[in-house]
Amino acid sequence: MRRLITHLTRVIREYPLQFWLLFIGMLISTIGSSMIWPFLMLYVSKTLDIALTRAATLMTINAIMGLIFSFIAGPIIDRVGRKWVMVISLVGNGLMYLLLSHAQTYAEFAVAQGLMGALNPLYRVGADAMMADLIPQEKRAGAYSIMRMSNNAGVAIGPTIGGFVASQSYTLAFYCAAAGLAFYGLLIGIKAKETLPKFETTTIKKSLFDGYGQIFKHREFIGFTLGFTLTSMLASMVWTLLSVYTNKNFGIPENQYGFIPTTNAIMVVALQVLVTMITRRYKSLPVMVVGTAFYALSTALVACFSGFWGSGSVWW
Repeated sequence: MRRLITHLTRVIREYPLQFWLLFIGMLISTIGSSMIWPFLMLYVSKTLDIALTRAATLMTINAIMGLIFSFIAGPIIDRVGRKWVMVISLVGNGLMYLLLSHAQTYAEFAVAQGLMGALNPLYRVGADAMMADLIPQEKRAGAYSIMRMSNNAGVAIGPTIGGFVASQSYTLAFYCAAAGLAFYGLLIGIKAKETLPKFETTTIKKSLFDGYGQIFKHREFIGFTLGFTLTSMLASMVWTLLSVYTNKNFGIPENQYGFIPTTNAIMVVALQVLVTMITRRYKSLPVMVVGTAFYALSTALVACFSGFWGSGSVWW
């Protein structure tokens, strides 16, 4: 026990206080938001009484807006800073969950999903940039691993609670999601310090998008991005459609389905640090190939099962 406490103390001291602020905020906000997002398509299909194919177009709207604003987010964050862009994204997303809780038409859901898609990249890019500002390069793999643990710990807790809450009141689940995101936004606004390096403000190019010219010339990076996009399609397909698929085809209710994403998250939390320690000994490309193979296999396994225990096999 003493050895464990000593190890935890060493890890805590290894990273700056603001890193742990992000860690705590990520945990709380993810618990809140994951009380509803695993069930969102199921909620939409029930509320609007529409087919899954049409409900899924809402996620397409979200993704298109996210793609557009991903290009805008980087230059904005390099100009105005990380902190307040992250605050706007988090609080804005919280407001969108409130809007979703009162949406009754496809158009209202589409507006909320479009705005969420626009807001999400602002936080993600800002948080990644802030982490890079705070953590030296040689420690970043461990830092991102710990932050991913925070996110997945939230996903382990949120859907389990959210499944029971949503089965009684979706409105309450939406409010919990909004509260978690708003709390994280306020936490950053009050406690976090801006990390944008001063030299960046004096070296930014005249055009907002000048930097992308260099990025698109980097063939290895573009190839990696395209490969990552294909892999992400597997994950998004599963987590967007799985709740409706299991409910419509096998009668799995919300309070039972919540344990499926929780199983996924528990495995990540339990194995994240160990996997990071092992994989850092090898070259990145072979490791990513093996990881992608697991994605593909686990996605294919969904089609082979017809009940709760089979759906729980999806992990990454």
